[in-house]
Amino acid sequence: MIRTRLIVITDRRLAAPRTVREVVQGALQGGARSFQLRDKLATPRELHAQAAELLPIIHGQGGILTVNDRVDVALAAGADGVHLGPDDLPLAAARRITPADFIIGASADDPERARALEADGASYIGCGAVFGTTTKDVAGESIGPERVAEVARAVRIPVIAIGGITTENAMLLNGSGAAGIAVVGAVMSAADPAETVRRLMREFART
Repeated sequence: MIRTRLIVITDRRLAAPRTVREVVQGALQGGARSFQLRDKLATPRELHAQAAELLPIIHGQGGILTVNDRVDVALAAGADGVHLGPDDLPLAAARRITPADFIIGASADDPERARALEADGASYIGCGAVFGTTTKDVAGESIGPERVAEVARAVRIPVIAIGGITTENAMLLNGSGAAGIAVVGAVMSAADPAETVRRLMREFART
């Protein structure tokens, strides 16, 4: 099962001038064990190459890697799972063609949608944008910890809060029912990814 307390989502633009690999290595040093490869500009071939580069590093530390959007790339690369958005392959269809232990995450910010995804076989729900975000086009959405709590109460699978989460506000999700948090910029653009991961995991106590 996915290590839900902290998921680090990659972004090579935010990682620059460092490589994604360098930032991932730093995050691993800080204790992160769950990563999602996200690169909207990469071709399937490029995304596969990135996954092939990261997998030995992450697996070597006992971690897991999922791929954003692309079930085909995730399966071909030997990744641990995929995260599907509303425009991607339907979750139920993805579940039919993947191994039983394959992680499939999906996004939902309302309880009804979350329950439907759980019924289709979702491993976890990504819920946000909690505090707003500049790394994804969500029209300035900011649902707040209260909505995360509503979604968490509606399903039995883990709910991962995402969107604008930093070391300064992660503690606001304590008590929300979220099983974990997912971050992009907080780690990818951090001067010290290892220390940022440590702080995020201290601040989010999952209580």
